[in-house]
Amino acid sequence: MAMTISQVRRSGGHIAYEVQGEGPLVVLTHGMGETRDSFRHLVPLLVAGGHRVASVDVRGHGESSVGWPTYAPAEVGADLLAVVRDVDGGPAVLVGSSSSAAAVVFAAAEAPDLVSGIVQMAPFVNRPKLNPLMRLALAAVVRSPRLFGMFHNTLFPVHRPADDAAYRRSMVARLREPGRMAATRGVAAPAEPHWTSRAPQVRQPVLVLMGTKDPDFPDPGAEARAARRLFGTAEARMIEESGHYPHADRPQRTAEELLGFLAVVAGA
Repeated sequence: MAMTISQVRRSGGHIAYEVQGEGPLVVLTHGMGETRDSFRHLVPLLVAGGHRVASVDVRGHGESSVGWPTYAPAEVGADLLAVVRDVDGGPAVLVGSSSSAAAVVFAAAEAPDLVSGIVQMAPFVNRPKLNPLMRLALAAVVRSPRLFGMFHNTLFPVHRPADDAAYRRSMVARLREPGRMAATRGVAAPAEPHWTSRAPQVRQPVLVLMGTKDPDFPDPGAEARAARRLFGTAEARMIEESGHYPHADRPQRTAEELLGFLAVVAGA
């Protein structure tokens, strides 16, 4: 499988991304604290389905540089557009997981000529209202690679990849590098405008994917439907027996949903 690892320069640093396959472009972007390897089991399935796939390290994460002045979703969305331009493969379908589900909305609204559709996996429609104890716990998690790894482990309540432990060790080792936990805190910090205010401006097809067992939400189905209602044209699909990362714990089912959506986008 052909693979290249590239960097695109941005004001404040560089964004690392990896390209595999040939065909219409799909850009994958991970959640807080993770790396592009979060999609290691999904990418081959999309490539086999006839797509060129760019997996991106969010600013401050993975092999992307640290020390950015902001990690707001609007800026992460601009990074994704820079990757599309750098690959010269647009228009692209942008797939955002967890915190990055916000970024793809900003990108789609900003540059409809470069974005043919978006997929939100486990988006946060409403900012969680945390009690004082939970606020303290979150503050500790985003300051400690070890605690973040323990928290990450809880997000796979049913299934997990066979190499899950090895991936988590690699992720935690990366988070121990200088500046990485600051980036994690930056991604977790509230930012304005919230993506929900830009969703009505998105005219491209939208797919919302949510695991039925996602422990980050009291009612994952309700959260998926709430996200769907914000867009003019959107569908919400549930991945059965999946947690917060459907692309990791149920990659085959996730690929089926994505390939179906990509076919719809291609025919639009």
